[in-house]
Amino acid sequence: MFSVNPPWEIRLAIFVAKLFHNSWVIPNHITTLRFATGIGSAFLFSGGEYLYLAAWLWILTGFLDHVDGELARISGKQSYFGHFYDLTVDTITTTVLFLGIGWGLRDSYLGEWAPIMGLLEGIAIAVTFQIRNIIEQKAGKEAIKLPNFFGFEAEDTLYLLLIFVWFDKLSLIVWIGIFLMPCILIAVSWQYLNIKKASKAKE
Repeated sequence: MFSVNPPWEIRLAIFVAKLFHNSWVIPNHITTLRFATGIGSAFLFSGGEYLYLAAWLWILTGFLDHVDGELARISGKQSYFGHFYDLTVDTITTTVLFLGIGWGLRDSYLGEWAPIMGLLEGIAIAVTFQIRNIIEQKAGKEAIKLPNFFGFEAEDTLYLLLIFVWFDKLSLIVWIGIFLMPCILIAVSWQYLNIKKASKAKE
């Protein structure tokens, strides 16, 4: 009822991907650029300075995550390696992002707990990504597809980093993450167990 298909960001990603269609640029080039912007964002967050630049770099990282996939689809250059590379970059950049944010907040009221919280969130994200990959291999891409709300996907919530930076409330990201990430991990693990159980029942 409240879904918009394709979501707004996907529509823009398709437009950008078409600009690179029939060019020398391949999806893995975009993925590599995404890796660089993601690590750059985490590095800037870890320094506790240039937070606006860090947030904008992450927004670019999230957008490029869609562009490389759409370019692969449009150009017919989808491959197992490309999918694996994309998943690896997703896992590393998102994990390092939270670790970087936590490290950058070590001088805040959170103290030395900030990097620890960031690390725990990063680990939860990494494990979640891996379980989702296993689910996709067993049940297909539709099994891990998340609904969108008025054209915005669940992963788009990380774009709110810019808002948290604007209001100087970056520590809230860490607090939200330390409670939300384990919940997501539990939900994904439960989904995996149900799929595994259903698969065994068919045998």
